[in-house]
Amino acid sequence: MPEPLDLSDRAIDCAFADGVEWALRAAYDRYSGVVYRVALRCLGSPIDAEDVTQATFVSAWRGRDTFDPARGSLGGWLVGISRRRVLDRIRSLQRDHRDLQAQSLDAAGSRSVAADVSDTVVQVVVVADGLAELPEAERRVLELAFFDDLTQSQIATVTGIPLGTVKSHMRRGLIRLRHRLEAAGVTV
Repeated sequence: MPEPLDLSDRAIDCAFADGVEWALRAAYDRYSGVVYRVALRCLGSPIDAEDVTQATFVSAWRGRDTFDPARGSLGGWLVGISRRRVLDRIRSLQRDHRDLQAQSLDAAGSRSVAADVSDTVVQVVVVADGLAELPEAERRVLELAFFDDLTQSQIATVTGIPLGTVKSHMRRGLIRLRHRLEAAGVTV
C-alpha cells in the first residue's frame, strides 16, 4: 500500500472508485478525522461518533460503485454519507428518548424537547452539507480552524499555504457558508 500522505486526493479518489483495497485504508486515514468530528459535533457522544464513522466507511466501501470522482471529491462524498448516518443515529436516539419521555413526562413536554433537538439537528446537518459543498481548499481551512481549533498561522504552517491565502480561503469559505445557511433558513 502506498503511503497515504504521499498520495494526492485525486489518486485516492480514483483508486477508491475502482475498488483498490489500499484505497479504503488511505481514505480512512485521510478523512476519518473529519467524518468523526462532524459526527461528534452532531451527536455529542464520542461512542456514537465512532459508530457513525465506522458505518460511514462501511457504507462507502459497499457503495463505492456509486462514487464518481469526476462529480466530486471523496471527502465530500464521505461527509454526505456521514450526514445520513448521523441522521439515522439521531432518529434512533429520538425514538429512544420519546419512549423514555412518554414514561416520565406529559405529551406537551415531550414534543417541545423533540422539536428543539430536531431544529438543532437540521442546523448541524445544513452546516455539514454547506462545508461539503465548498471548494476543497476553503473547506480544509475551515475544518482546521473550527474542528481542530487551529489559528490561521497554524493552518498556514500545517498546510504549507501562505498565510494571506489561508485568510482569503477562510473569508471566502465563511461567506459562502453563510449564504448557504441563510438560504436554508438557519439563523446564526
